[in-house]
Amino acid sequence: MKQASYIVSARKYRPQRWDTVVGQSGVTDTLRKAVSNNEIGQAYLFCGPRGVGKTTCARIFARAINTGDAEASDASVALDVMDTTSGDDEWAFNVFELDGASNNRVDDIKGLIDQVRIPPQRGKYKVYIIDEVHMLTTQAFNAFLKTLEEPPAHAVFILATTEKHKVIPTILSRCQIFDFNRITVGQMVEHMEKIAADKSIIFEPEALHVIAQKADGAMRDALSIFDQAVAIADAKLTYESVTQSLNVIGHELYFKLTDHVLAENIPGVLQELHQVVAKGFDMHHFLVGLGEHLRKLMLAHTPETVQLLEVGEDFRQRYGEQAKRTDMAFLQNALHVLNEADHQYRNAQNKRLHTELALMKLCSLQQRIREKKKGASA
Repeated sequence: MKQASYIVSARKYRPQRWDTVVGQSGVTDTLRKAVSNNEIGQAYLFCGPRGVGKTTCARIFARAINTGDAEASDASVALDVMDTTSGDDEWAFNVFELDGASNNRVDDIKGLIDQVRIPPQRGKYKVYIIDEVHMLTTQAFNAFLKTLEEPPAHAVFILATTEKHKVIPTILSRCQIFDFNRITVGQMVEHMEKIAADKSIIFEPEALHVIAQKADGAMRDALSIFDQAVAIADAKLTYESVTQSLNVIGHELYFKLTDHVLAENIPGVLQELHQVVAKGFDMHHFLVGLGEHLRKLMLAHTPETVQLLEVGEDFRQRYGEQAKRTDMAFLQNALHVLNEADHQYRNAQNKRLHTELALMKLCSLQQRIREKKKGASA
């Protein structure tokens, strides 16, 4: 019996229809309406960070306009799973994908232009998806410009880029531009929960939050990290296993460190920093993480901002408890200290001493605030 080959989650669960695209409802709703109203433009520019669904939406849009099905509902499942047993759909022969990074010369574009002239044998449109279009040379852009300005009726161009500012204005002016959002931590966690359930993987919600935060807005990165964490943790994702496998500093250390700072315990904070260094963590990342922790405490101060915390419910409660023991003036001053330490870190000759000084400044902040209040009341 032939064993099925392993497929990474980013490919296996790649959305096949609009309603399974994560975090891009503004784009997908507009494109769906364009198909429903038969208002198909001839050039589109999809721009945004990596791993947020630009190429995925381009493929769904290509299928939708060729099938005339605005919902792209021929893949009608709640959680799209790639079918590796079926062959290419009929519409797929009308879709051509070009990598702008490796096909960026004039000759590559001239070959594309020659193809554009030939109408599709089946279906109404031939769709050309050019990824990383900003990588085209100036000469290649100029060669492409005339075709983009007056394309044949059967041609639709979808250009995708992570750097819109590098696309020349004459190209931009001929495209309908769609800006893709970074995907929020909550949206990524929700999507990974569905995948974990489909794969029968046991998980702690906080573990998925760590993965989502590490992905920094990119769904593809989140699923790659998810696969890595599952492989290491043997299909049981705990908060501890994920922080260890990803080599990131967990929330627990920052909670302990902040308690030492609030107690003005300089030896305590230096001992915590020693543990960070001993475990091989980067001190700059540590400073940035501590700043993020204090920012979350500031958000936890009021009911209006606590909902902005991108953490699980358990840690949301802990942030609320620690926030009650911190003063807003302290947090503002502490964030200013860490922001300065972040900016100056690269030029510091002794990185550890630089980090230790920043921590000692934090420990002395409350004394300074008390003295300032005392002077104001005198």
